[in-house]
This record gives sequence, C-alpha cells and structure tokens, in this order.
Amino acid sequence: MQYKIIYKSFTTPLGEMLAAGNDAGLCLLEFSDRPALPKEIEDLKKLLDSDFVSGEHPIINQAEEQINEYFKGIRQEFTVKLNAPGTEFQKKIWSILLEIPFGATRSYKDQAIKYGNILSLRAVAKANGDNRISIIIPCHRIIGTGGKLIGYGGGLWRKQKLLEHEAKVEGHDGRLFE
Repeated sequence: MQYKIIYKSFTTPLGEMLAAGNDAGLCLLEFSDRPALPKEIEDLKKLLDSDFVSGEHPIINQAEEQINEYFKGIRQEFTVKLNAPGTEFQKKIWSILLEIPFGATRSYKDQAIKYGNILSLRAVAKANGDNRISIIIPCHRIIGTGGKLIGYGGGLWRKQKLLEHEAKVEGHDGRLFE
C-alpha cells in the first residue's frame, strides 16, 4: 500500500457517519450502520492502493463542517473536493446525481434518460447503489417512478428524512413529490 486514507466518525441528526479521504479528496461518506460499508472500505483500499488510518485531515474536517451546515439548513451546495473512484459509467451516473438541485427529486428513469439510454435503468440503479459519498453525491434524491421511496443504502427512513429536511429548507409545503 502506497497511500493512506484518513478516516473519522462524527455524529449527525440521522446517526453516526464515517468520512474518509486524503489530499486527493473525500472518498467516503457513509452512515456507520450501512450494511455495505465494510465492502466499500475494502473496495476503496484496492481501488486507491491505500490503507485506512484513523485520524484528522482537512478534507474530512471540511466534509464534517459542510454536512453539519447542511443539517442546520444553511448549506445546499457542497464544495469539498471529491475523489470518487469508479468505472467511467459510474462516474457519469454520479455526475448526473450532482446535477439534481437541492430539494428536488428525480426517478431512476429520469436518470437513465439523462444518461442517454433508457434501457440502462438497472445499471443506473446499481451505480447509484455503488455511490460511496452519501448526501454530497445525492443519491437520496432518486425515487421510483410514481414517487415511491426505493433503494437507499442508508435506509429508507433516512432517505425520507433527508427529503423532508430539504423540502422544509426550501420552504415547500411538506409534500415530497409534486
């Protein structure tokens, strides 16, 4: 292993989160109880040829600060540098997620159409599930066609709370879907 990925846990209103990164950027931000977290860490160790080491790093501190501001309702856009390794397809799907405005939702179908291939619906859903940077790469804003809450690695209850939070901050009437 050549590099070190520094990690740290911190508390949010929706539970403990684990943030990890280094000078290249934030590579992990997940709820600590996410079932896929151990696999995500192992994948990152391989993808980035790095060891995970507990500690402090400015990137992690910035991510924690921005997540805290998000939950206080004073941040809608994130500026922390990201380092999200993946396939070209995954990176494209994650970039489409980054285009979804705060307080808005899109369907997997919308995302597949934006990608340019409606037949890629299942692959799009899989790439969303492979996202390792929760909230900042906002996969919680993807819902099923018809407005049903589906597919969130942090738990559907958290997805509901995140969407309610964003609707409240945006001043919506509390309805999540139009």
